Amino acid sequence: MSNQDHILIVDDDRDIRTLLASYLEKQGLRCTVAADGREMRAALETHRIDLIVLDIMMPGEDGLTLCRNLRAGSADNANTPILMLTARGEDMDRIIGLEMGADDYLPKPFVPRELYARVRAILRRARALPPNLSATPAEQARELAFAHWRLDTVARHLIDNNGAIVALSGAEFRMLNVFLTHPQRVLSRDQLMELTQGREADVFDRSIDLLVSRLRQRLGDNAREPAIIKTVRNEGYVLACEVTPAGSAS
Repeated sequence: MSNQDHILIVDDDRDIRTLLASYLEKQGLRCTVAADGREMRAALETHRIDLIVLDIMMPGEDGLTLCRNLRAGSADNANTPILMLTARGEDMDRIIGLEMGADDYLPKPFVPRELYARVRAILRRARALPPNLSATPAEQARELAFAHWRLDTVARHLIDNNGAIVALSGAEFRMLNVFLTHPQRVLSRDQLMELTQGREADVFDRSIDLLVSRLRQRLGDNAREPAIIKTVRNEGYVLACEVTPAGSAS
């Protein structure tokens, strides 16, 4: 079996699909293309996909709808990294895309080399713990217990007290994992950006706030008076509860 990373390119523009697939394949990646949501779903049922490049502006089911449905769908695809392609200057599309669960975005027009760099960065982040983290006992456990939740660090989803599973996007998982491996420690937005995304914050510095907001919603944490992820004015955020390996949780 090939160990090439498999990229699914979803775009209604045939020329763009062909160009991107040709370029990425020359870089050693395997590519499958889809013109719409129907073809995307067929590809996901047939292949193991490592990352989806998803255009927002498509007729019928647009990229935002497809992204939302993927994140709410089966566990097999709910955590697949997504790189959204957006119209240049459409900040609202980027914000909504991140809120829907996209891992990153790239505004059009762009050069294929830039897309390749983003793809590699997303795949690298998805497969490894963020660099510069000192090992902690909690990192050795498959499940981390905190508040009334458990995080499965292998399947990358949340489990509530009743055993119900809550899917997380790749970006949400990385953010929560950073908080859980640095409990009760204030982390600045720049630190969170570096640890979760590995690129300069000025690309889109609101993405950290959006991710925190999404995590609070997942955790049922009151945004006005959060008890789990608290805001430290002018400094950043802090996970305000104790974290233990799930097998040791009382």
